[in-house]
Amino acid sequence: MQGSRRRSALLARLAGRTAGRAPVVILDELRACILDGEVPPGSPIPVDGVAAAFGVSRIPVREALMTLIGEGLVDHRPHLGYQVARLTAQEFGEIYLVREALETAALRVAVALADASDDERARAAHATLERAVVAGDRRAHHRESRRFHLALLRPCRMGRLLHMLDTAWNLTEPLQPMSYLDGAERELLHGDHARMLAAFTARDGEALLRVCAEHHHRLQGYVARLPKDTGLFAEPEA
Repeated sequence: MQGSRRRSALLARLAGRTAGRAPVVILDELRACILDGEVPPGSPIPVDGVAAAFGVSRIPVREALMTLIGEGLVDHRPHLGYQVARLTAQEFGEIYLVREALETAALRVAVALADASDDERARAAHATLERAVVAGDRRAHHRESRRFHLALLRPCRMGRLLHMLDTAWNLTEPLQPMSYLDGAERELLHGDHARMLAAFTARDGEALLRVCAEHHHRLQGYVARLPKDTGLFAEPEA
């Protein structure tokens, strides 16, 4: 029953698409469905149903799914077909360690290169995030938190590093881990964001890295406490 509901969620997201969509559009829309958390880890991806939704043959759908497999967002198993990829709880925690390392490296450079226009973008991103926090909108909080972090990181101009960080971040998005936090926990994270913004605009690199480390330590603690009995994590291999 659970698999049927998830399957319907994916096809419902794709309903009403114009027939004959270009392969790149199919790829982008499937990726967006996975990353926004509405089609959670373990959800089946029916090739025929997706092809019908886009009004195309199975070939471009399979090509898109192969790309998403390469990105770590989709798995394929013989006799089981395609599904949204699941990480083990340990792998999920490891991704947050990778994110901390990449973000720390990027921030160290970004704070030195940032200018007034970067400050404005960071303040605007923080204001949007604050509205989500005040509204108690968990999905928006998840989305705008990432945008705020990116606003602080982009001034580093290190394209390959930012791409690696983006790839690592995408791996955790289908589970939407921040949606499991309560209001007090989200407020603590938002307090970290405010201190990060203040250090960034003051060009205080030492303070920025210190707050970033505290923020990631807090995040890693929350991730370690995520419920393991939801079926969203893969079982460790024996």
